[in-house]
Amino acid sequence: MPAVPPQKDPAPPMANGEVIFEAPWQSRVFGMARALADAGVCDWDEFRALLIEEIGRWDDQGEGTFAYYDHLLMALERLVENKGLVPPGELHQRSDELARRPHGHDH
Repeated sequence: MPAVPPQKDPAPPMANGEVIFEAPWQSRVFGMARALADAGVCDWDEFRALLIEEIGRWDDQGEGTFAYYDHLLMALERLVENKGLVPPGELHQRSDELARRPHGHDH
């Protein structure tokens, strides 16, 4: 029987008791999730459950490098869609539009 790899921790990367980010977008996504919970749009445990599901999907596939904030972003997207904060498909449509912008385009 092959060894089962350990599941990744749903806690954010931390150093010296503080959350660490490698890129500005990561802190923004984390901040948006916290802001939605703080505003009562969702319960933090509800968001955390979505994050755990996203990490579990990655674990089940067993491929690629673990990227915590990619999973956090996917969980946030699911949350805002589940809560009806954006119309279905709008996040992906907007993401595609932004990805097609030329490098260095800032507005």
